[in-house]
Amino acid sequence: MGAQMTDAHRRFLQVLMSHGIMEGSEARKLHRRCCEIHKVFYAHDKLDDFISTINSHLQPLFMQIRKGMSEGDGRAHYALVNLAETEITKMASDYTENELELFKKTMDLIILSENGFASSTDILNLADQLKTKKMKKKEAEQVLKVFVEDKWLSERNGEYTLHTRCIIEMEQYILSNYQDATRKCNICHSLAIQSQVCESCGIGMHLPCVRKYFRSQTEPHCPQCNDFWSLDIPGTKQ
Repeated sequence: MGAQMTDAHRRFLQVLMSHGIMEGSEARKLHRRCCEIHKVFYAHDKLDDFISTINSHLQPLFMQIRKGMSEGDGRAHYALVNLAETEITKMASDYTENELELFKKTMDLIILSENGFASSTDILNLADQLKTKKMKKKEAEQVLKVFVEDKWLSERNGEYTLHTRCIIEMEQYILSNYQDATRKCNICHSLAIQSQVCESCGIGMHLPCVRKYFRSQTEPHCPQCNDFWSLDIPGTKQ
């Protein structure tokens, strides 16, 4: 089974479980703190090895700590994923049937949109069309707020997108259920919801990946077909 689990690994796992998802810099701080508390050898560049040890022991439980990227700023995140439940049913114990239906419909709007966002107006208009049980708009607003608090959705100026946690946990579900509408980023090879798409060959890239890839190029060309990349390269401002 590989390296042995220590109390440092157990503490790390416990804290991550309580957060659900953790930004990379926070995970590195936690790694260091756990090793110091339990007097375990610490190496600042060995976080992924440390997590691999935990994952080897989580395997029989069908769980895994997965690394993903924020589509907004490109920062790494770590989330604990339940591999036994690959669909939205993993949320079923936390939400009612009509709340789950609203989430599913919101996901449809986001994934089928051109920019990976759905407006609050469009989402709230679905509230009284739910098949399970219609919702009043005020009630739907509260449910959306909970989805944001629970890190399934992110909201910015009345526009909603999938939170990094949702993308990491539901990547396989999204790829298999929205085959015609989704793509993987040509640079980092993970699911891209907010992306730019090459007008010639159709490959997609996350906005942070676009920014990074074209940073040193005076004239941007598609990494796949080498045609001129005519889209605006996102600025360095977050």
